[in-house]
Amino acid sequence: MLNKENIFNKNEKPARGKLLLSEPFMLDANFKRSVVFLCAHDEEGSIGFVLNQKAKVTIPELFPEFDYLDMHLYYGGPVEPNTVHYLHKLGDIIPNSELIADGIFWSGSFEVLKILMAEKKVKPNDIRFFIGYSGWGAGQIEAELKENAWFVTDAQNSNVFTDKSDKLWNDILKDMGGAYKQISNYPEDPSLN
Repeated sequence: MLNKENIFNKNEKPARGKLLLSEPFMLDANFKRSVVFLCAHDEEGSIGFVLNQKAKVTIPELFPEFDYLDMHLYYGGPVEPNTVHYLHKLGDIIPNSELIADGIFWSGSFEVLKILMAEKKVKPNDIRFFIGYSGWGAGQIEAELKENAWFVTDAQNSNVFTDKSDKLWNDILKDMGGAYKQISNYPEDPSLN
């Protein structure tokens, strides 16, 4: 059996703009083989969005006036599933946007965004919408890291806005190399091995 304590880099710490990748056998259905982009992490807690779980609804189904944006919403997490959030590359074009990392912005004026969308100035690869979000209380992620529930790595713009989100968990682990690359090949059900 692999000793996680020795083969995984324990120096990576959760922080704003980092990715959390769930360990391969996480039982929590909300985070099974998930990649979470952290938008906030401080002494009060953390907020992030699951990048690789498509919701069953599309943008045009939720916002019929934006039928040209033929794209899915994503399941951001189990907290407040009746809310919509977004990450984007549009920067200061959307007032009150918050730069998180590597040209990735969080939120901003939804009214301005709607105008830009109505004028078809927003491309599908410029934005990612989420239903709900992932949230942790103070020290909760650190406690879960001690239990080896998550791996932490840097986020890339391409991770957040990929059109291949179904392979994101595997692809990032492969890119991390070493033992992480091995994990990317683990079957979801070890009894099938």
